[in-house]
Amino acid sequence: MEPQSMVLASVLIVEDDDSAQRRLLRLTSEVAGHDAQVEAVSDLSAARLRMSTQSFVLALVDMQLPDGNGVELIAWMQRHVPQTQAVVVSAWAEEDAILAAIRAGAIGYLLKSSDDAELAMFLRILQRGGAAIDPVIARRILTLLPQAAATPTPEENENRLTARESEVLGLVARGLSNREIAEATQLSRLTIESHTRNIYRKLAVGSRTEAVFEARSIGLLT
Repeated sequence: MEPQSMVLASVLIVEDDDSAQRRLLRLTSEVAGHDAQVEAVSDLSAARLRMSTQSFVLALVDMQLPDGNGVELIAWMQRHVPQTQAVVVSAWAEEDAILAAIRAGAIGYLLKSSDDAELAMFLRILQRGGAAIDPVIARRILTLLPQAAATPTPEENENRLTARESEVLGLVARGLSNREIAEATQLSRLTIESHTRNIYRKLAVGSRTEAVFEARSIGLLT
C-alpha cells in the first residue's frame, strides 16, 4: 500500500521562543509553499483555541511551554482534533519526554539542535508519508529497551523479518515511497506492497511511522 502523503496546506507552530518560532515559520513556509497557511502561537491555551476554530493538517509542538507541557496538547489533540497530526520539535531529548510524546500520539520527534537543512528534510519526509524521528532520538529510545533474547521462541522466528523485508523497511525509514522502493530494488510495486503488509503484520503496526518507530525500538533499525 502506498504511504499516506501529507499535504502541508495548514500548519500550526506551537513555540514560545521568538527566534525558534521565526525559524520554524520560515522553514515550514519554504517546504510547504507560499500558498500554505502557516501560523504560530506561543502557549497551550492559544493552540487549543486556534485548533478549535481552524482545521490544521500538522502541528509542530514544543515540549516546554509557558502554561504546560507539549504532551498535554498532543493528548488533547487526539481527543478533539484527531485529524491534526503532531510532531514534536524540542530541545528536550530525555527518554521519558520522548516516550510520553509518542504515547500521547505524536508521529515524530525532532530536535531544535538540528540544522535548517535537516529540519527541512524531515518536513519533506513527512510530506511523502515517511517518519520524522531524529536519529539521536531513536538511539535514546533504544537504550531503554532490553536486549533481545539470544534464542528466539518459535513465535519470534515466525515474526522475524526476512532479509528482503529488512531491506524494504530500511528504505521505508529513508522516506521512499513504494514506487521508489520498487525502482531501487528492481521489484514490482505489488511485491513491495506485499512485503510492506508483512512488515506491518510482524511488527503489529498500522502505518509507516509506527513501523519505523517500532523497528528502531526493538533494534531492527539503527
